[in-house]
Amino acid sequence: MSSNELISTKPPKERAFLVAAEIRDADRLMDTEDSLEELALLADTAGLEVVGETSQKLDRPNVSTYVGSGKVEEIAALAEETLADVIIFDDELTPRHLRELSKRFGDKVRVLDRTALILDIFAQHASTKAGRLQVELAQYEYRLPRLSHAWGHLGRQTGGASGRSGSVGGVGLRGPGETQLEVDKREIRKRITILKKEIDSLSDHRKRYRVQRKRSRIPVVALVGYTNAGKSTLLNKLSKSDVYAADQLFATLDPTTRRVILPGDRVCLFTDTVGFIQKLPTDLVAAFKSTLEEINEADLLLHVIDVSHYNAGAQFESVKQTLEEIGADNIPTVNVFNKADLLDGDPEETKKLLAETDPDACLISAKTGEGLDELRNAIMETLFEKMVPIRVRLPYTEGALIALFHDQGVVDYIESGRSDVVMSGSIPTRFLTSYQPFFEDDETDDDTEQIS
Repeated sequence: MSSNELISTKPPKERAFLVAAEIRDADRLMDTEDSLEELALLADTAGLEVVGETSQKLDRPNVSTYVGSGKVEEIAALAEETLADVIIFDDELTPRHLRELSKRFGDKVRVLDRTALILDIFAQHASTKAGRLQVELAQYEYRLPRLSHAWGHLGRQTGGASGRSGSVGGVGLRGPGETQLEVDKREIRKRITILKKEIDSLSDHRKRYRVQRKRSRIPVVALVGYTNAGKSTLLNKLSKSDVYAADQLFATLDPTTRRVILPGDRVCLFTDTVGFIQKLPTDLVAAFKSTLEEINEADLLLHVIDVSHYNAGAQFESVKQTLEEIGADNIPTVNVFNKADLLDGDPEETKKLLAETDPDACLISAKTGEGLDELRNAIMETLFEKMVPIRVRLPYTEGALIALFHDQGVVDYIESGRSDVVMSGSIPTRFLTSYQPFFEDDETDDDTEQIS
């Protein structure tokens, strides 16, 4: 056997052709060209080779084929010319879109949408039990309404005098396609139920762990940001650990928590979370609810932004939108502009520009360590020194929070009722999330007792 025969060769990558539609008057953070570029990065992360792309301007998506019928013929020709194995659309396609496009393109090429591509990447990167369960749940919930087109060739079989599938003596009998389809749907629904129970069990375990953390009064800081913004690299630098970090989309799926010592020997827990992306599938957000709870329970968010990216502004807005969707937009946040080492020009000028838009933001390089002292000080100030005014109505069953307000905060007003107590004053920022479920409008009754 020759030495050449001993060399193992990797199988060739599947070839992907990308398609986008620019819908008039649609709200979008990125223009079509930038969105297609991001789709190409997603395809590369999934192990595909991009061989071409095209786009079309539309007033609204075509009901049957998403893009126009003429465009469909053009895409089919381009896919054949580039020897594409898969055609990927830059938006989530409806079951009808997938069914009709699969008919038009034939069996030689597969049709995927952006959501399916992201789900595939998540499936490749999920490493823990929780991550795998959440990805599997998202995959099944995505596939369930799209099963029908897979069995369409059987459902079209007809028989009987009336021409209906399996119609005998006026009694409608289900054909083989419909029977198999219903069996598949029933099995998937069963699996979805099982997955949700398992995820809820893990979520309960995490919840108990978070309650213990809150009792210890150790602040929790969650790192959030667009995928590949450098969150894991920052966590490694701050905690002197070795969390997996790579220059690729969605390198981290499962939350990772590390202890970080701040100035004055203050201890914090920093949690790295899954990166966000524009057009993040709603099924994925729902499936990763237990993971995203780590964000909602944090005392402080560090929003990490790749300041060197040409689309940093759009990425910033995309993350803000997702935080609003999961109800985390009220948590105190420090904006962290990362990858300063990749910027051209004078970094001091960049700092001045950033200060004009956000005076509390930090410009850093997680790779070189530049600006990390300023970041640590900003975290210290926000968590331990900055006081925020609040007014809350606390049931007497929340005795720990009442005591915490007296112990760590400044109480200006208090009003005792039959079943609860209204308190107003100021508390350290790190305790804000604990009191959020009990917020009241900032109004004081005449008979409120003032505490001097």
